[in-house]
Amino acid sequence: MMYMVDQNCFGAFQREIVEMHRLRYRVFKERLNWDVTVSGDMEIDEYDALKPIYLLYCNDDDRVEGCVRFLPTIGPTMLRDSFPALLGTHPPPNDPRIWESSRFSLDIDPLSQRTDRGTSRATYELLAGMGEFGLMHGLTHIVTVTDIFVERIVRRAGVPWRRIHDPQRIGNSLAVAGFAEISEWIVDELCALGDLRRPVITAPTRLKETA
Repeated sequence: MMYMVDQNCFGAFQREIVEMHRLRYRVFKERLNWDVTVSGDMEIDEYDALKPIYLLYCNDDDRVEGCVRFLPTIGPTMLRDSFPALLGTHPPPNDPRIWESSRFSLDIDPLSQRTDRGTSRATYELLAGMGEFGLMHGLTHIVTVTDIFVERIVRRAGVPWRRIHDPQRIGNSLAVAGFAEISEWIVDELCALGDLRRPVITAPTRLKETA
C-alpha cells in the first residue's frame, strides 16, 4: 500500500510519520552513517518543517517499510541549501515543474518478493509511486539527492536519469544528484517490471480517516 501524505492529512498519519522518521534513522544514521539531524531514534531535519509531501510504502501489516520526501524547487531544498557541492558549477533547479525528492529509503525483509531482474517489488512500487506523484503535479522531472547505490537501481529500472555532477563522499557513501524524467510510459514500464497495477498510490486521506 502506498500513501501520499501532505499537510492536510498529517494528523491522520501520525503513527506512520513517526515510523518513517525511525526508518530514516536506521537507513541514514545507522546504515549509511550520514551526518544527519536526529532526535532519539528518529531522523528529522529542517526540511521536514517545510510541509513536504511524503510517499509512505506500507506492507500488508500497515508497517512503514519505505518512504520518500518531496519539496518544490521554487523554495528551499536540500540540493540548493545543504548539498550544493553536488551541483558542481550548475545552478540549482528553480522550476514549478521540477520537485526535489530526498530521503528515498527502504527497509524491507531480505526475503521480500523479487522480480526477474533481482530488484525487489517494493523498489519498483516506490519508484512507480514517485512517477505517479510527478504526473499528478504536472512535473517534467524530479531532481533527486541520493547515493550511487540508489542511482544504480534507478538506472537498472529503466528510468531516464541525468547526473548533474560527480559523486561526493558523505559518511560511508557516495552521494549524487540527478534528474529523473517523468512520463506515463515510464510509470507503465515500472509497473510492468514490478508486476504492479495502477494506480500505485492509494487514495490516502479518505481510506485512512474512515478506517
